[in-house]
Amino acid sequence: MRPTGKLHLGHYTGALENWVARQNELNADGSRAFDTYFLIADYHSLTTSLETTDIFDFTIDMVTDWLAAGVDPEKSPVFRQSQIKQHTELFLICSMLITASRLERNPTLKDQIRDLNMEAISYGHLGYPVLQAADILLYKGNIVPVGEDQLPHVEITREIARRFNKQYQHPKLGDVFEEPEPKITKFSRLAGLDGKTKMSKSLGNTILLSDQPEEILQKVRKAVTDTKKIRKNDPGRPEVCTVFSYHCRFSSPDKVEEIARDCRSGALGCVDCKKICSEAIAGELAPILEKRSDFAAQPNMVKDILLNGEEKARMVAEETMKEVREAMQIG
Repeated sequence: MRPTGKLHLGHYTGALENWVARQNELNADGSRAFDTYFLIADYHSLTTSLETTDIFDFTIDMVTDWLAAGVDPEKSPVFRQSQIKQHTELFLICSMLITASRLERNPTLKDQIRDLNMEAISYGHLGYPVLQAADILLYKGNIVPVGEDQLPHVEITREIARRFNKQYQHPKLGDVFEEPEPKITKFSRLAGLDGKTKMSKSLGNTILLSDQPEEILQKVRKAVTDTKKIRKNDPGRPEVCTVFSYHCRFSSPDKVEEIARDCRSGALGCVDCKKICSEAIAGELAPILEKRSDFAAQPNMVKDILLNGEEKARMVAEETMKEVREAMQIG
């Protein structure tokens, strides 16, 4: 995840809760199902902004949210991309294994150029998914939890892994890399409060994980609902309502069914619906908010977690690069 400071609900439902679920998943014998790695993609931040003065503070804010949401540094190394130099080494090698025209066909890149109104992109921005491939392959990643918009990037990673294995074989291991599989997050594109696009801090349409219950209520009150439901007793269309999409994620199934029924009949007005919704969101975030305040009061502990995670990640990354160099007979 790129370090952009405090996280919002879209980050949580689109990635973070899925990460924590994978981290804590167990096999039938009680052993961990996955070795999980959580990467702060600070180099990736440069693809859309060359401003670097806030990256460290943003990193601390983001990691604080990660820890509050359940990321366990004892189970999962938490580390900055820029502090593991093997990322840039493998990125260079991977960039030789894919054509520029293939990267230009990347639909996610096209969407980003459109959304950000960009007239031109840098070489580094074009190669964004190649650096992502290095991020994944460096830790022999075989499962990548992503939203649907990132599926093309996982496919590029798979292509690069195949190309490397075809070009280079390790004398003992054979294939150095396996092709990773995406793990889709159900609520990967949580709608923003404005109802126009997904949550984005740059658009000011977010609810932060660190928001207090009263802040959540004030934000939800401004959320876009069914434009044809003007008065309380007007029948509504929950399927087009932003607030109802939040209910689908944060309210119980029985409550969702009740709200949909009462909205359609006109028995439930938008003011009451928004209040119920904000309470459901605040209820789920309450334990995260409590843990966050504890971690925020101990910034040095957060920094130590980073340094320890980077030491662990560096050992794994260097072992992979040793295999890569041996397969290539380089260095």
